[in-house]
Amino acid sequence: MPELSRRSALTAAAVLATSAGTLSALTTPAPAAGHHDSPGAFDEVYKGRRIQGRPADGSGHHGHHGAGYAVFVDGVELHVMRNADGSWISVVSHYDPVATPRAAARAAVDELQGAPLLPFPAN
Repeated sequence: MPELSRRSALTAAAVLATSAGTLSALTTPAPAAGHHDSPGAFDEVYKGRRIQGRPADGSGHHGHHGAGYAVFVDGVELHVMRNADGSWISVVSHYDPVATPRAAARAAVDELQGAPLLPFPAN
């Protein structure tokens, strides 16, 4: 039987701790729209682009993904989605989760580099 080295033991402990944290994050439900931790509205100019965000009524086809929140860049809706851990992503910066819808709008503007945001097609 192979001897357990200190490095192997620490690696195994780190893997177990990471998988335990991932499991708890996956089993914790995301807050629903209308709860006290819903983000507030914003309206600002960021790098020459107007970004807006506000709680949505959920009547649009994006409503269920963004936990009832709508984000716009220069008047065009930016598809946003809230992750299970409470972070936010957008269709433009899908692999870079951020803390708020405002940060998602700013990240999209950074990624667009002056290009216009095209409307996200409906099904």
